[in-house]
Amino acid sequence: MRAGGRQEKVEVGTIVVLDRQAASVGDKLELPAVLLVDGDAVTTDADKLAKVTVTAEVLGEERGPKIVIQKFKNKTGYKKRQGHRQDLTRVKITGIK
Repeated sequence: MRAGGRQEKVEVGTIVVLDRQAASVGDKLELPAVLLVDGDAVTTDADKLAKVTVTAEVLGEERGPKIVIQKFKNKTGYKKRQGHRQDLTRVKITGIK
């Protein structure tokens, strides 16, 4: 499945952490499939994959680890410090149809 510019390999029951989605806890999400593997059959055709949807339930929202960004230039007195924490959404895959 594809979400937020990244692709994840999922099965029914898998818990995945995605970039922040515009949904609250308990909501259902529909995500597009990129590749479908069913036993020995592998589907990559875009027309067939357009009919496949991955449904997920939002379990909660969280924040990623703190990333420290530091810039320094020698002999000039320039230094800059900045931090960042990514907003994330935890979802559970409930079905692939």
